[in-house]
Amino acid sequence: MTQTEEGAGAAATTTTLRRRPSSQAMRPAIGIDFGTTNSVVAIRRADGRCETLQHATGEVFRSVLCFWSGAGGPTRHAAGPAAIEAYLEDPLESRLVMSLKSYLAQRSFTETRIFGSAWRLEEMIALFLRELLAPFRAELDGARIVIGRPVRFVGDSGADELGEQRLRAAFAAAGLGEVEVALEPAGAGHRFAAGLERAATVLVADFGGGTSDFSVLRFDPGPPRRVTALGHAGVGVAGDAFDYRIIDRVVSPALGKGSDYRVMGKPLPVPPAWFSSFARWHQLSLMRAPRTLRDIAEVARTAEHPERLRQLIRLIEDEAGYALYRAVSDAKTALSRADATTLRFSHGDFVLDAPIRRADFEGWIAPELGKIASAVDGALRDAGLSPGQLDRVFLTGGTSLVPAVRRLFEDRFGADRVVAGGEFVSVAEGLALIAGEMG
Repeated sequence: MTQTEEGAGAAATTTTLRRRPSSQAMRPAIGIDFGTTNSVVAIRRADGRCETLQHATGEVFRSVLCFWSGAGGPTRHAAGPAAIEAYLEDPLESRLVMSLKSYLAQRSFTETRIFGSAWRLEEMIALFLRELLAPFRAELDGARIVIGRPVRFVGDSGADELGEQRLRAAFAAAGLGEVEVALEPAGAGHRFAAGLERAATVLVADFGGGTSDFSVLRFDPGPPRRVTALGHAGVGVAGDAFDYRIIDRVVSPALGKGSDYRVMGKPLPVPPAWFSSFARWHQLSLMRAPRTLRDIAEVARTAEHPERLRQLIRLIEDEAGYALYRAVSDAKTALSRADATTLRFSHGDFVLDAPIRRADFEGWIAPELGKIASAVDGALRDAGLSPGQLDRVFLTGGTSLVPAVRRLFEDRFGADRVVAGGEFVSVAEGLALIAGEMG
């Protein structure tokens, strides 16, 4: 059996899932979802059960690395929950690296320097993957492994091939050279289709931290079960972009955005690029560069609100970005359950106690909702289908819990056809199912 996930439209790809001899069926099958925000590993057991593999702490394994260096000693590192713990113990003497996946398709990003040492992107991702997979080496031994990739990577236009090449190189550097790659929404679709009893054409919408991906898939239960990929589309916006809007509208104005400073008596706007970087998690650590901090301090000297810019400097210097990230994420989650919430955050004498209405938030994210809607249209065009020709729509990923996102699909396809589930594990478990069905 040959598995190809890139086919779409007239060149649709059909996968036929045949029975294998029992000796082959015993081989472990692993799915790995390396995500922008969180990463998940799943296994399909010999008896057909599919489950998510848990670390000893039971915590969500966030896709973060932390580096720190002792007095005169070598640089040390940690990943996932241990990285966050190490960072919170000493944020001033550590470097937290987030959203590594967001750089895969950025040609301009080749390496960064951490405590005087050069680190290539693939090396950092491999370091993270080794920590993610360390407890599961016994399950990985001899397993068929399928890893996920987005339909469209965040980054430069037309650089999706580069993104996949770098992703494969990172897994190879982590000791997993023999892996198959499948589209993440296809993985989520396989998990959803495991419960189908009749043929169905399904739109799978997979919302990650950095990308929103859509696949139109035809499932025929069989036996043998057949999966036909009819069309794909993706866009580099998702949960992180929604967080950005909250920071841009609520946090950044309290740190000087939209105010002026003076040069030879002439008012000029405080550079908005500072706040664009500040509101994107994976760029926060880059703002600690001495030149950037000096520039902000110089502008603060003649600023309309100098105290706001000094607060910005302190938040950057004190590496308070992660705590702010958690506060913003919590507020976004609260808006999925209630019509209003309050964003509360404090660091030193900087205090935010800002009410946010869901209606306002939905207005702020309207541009992202429009891009998501356009990508859905693109997936349907790629499949050559109209909305009425879909049997079901399956939503997964944390952003699918945002009411405005779900409403977009219910308005388009009807509430009776839209279902959701497995928001944080469906991709990994579906990839494990794909791995288990490969001959």
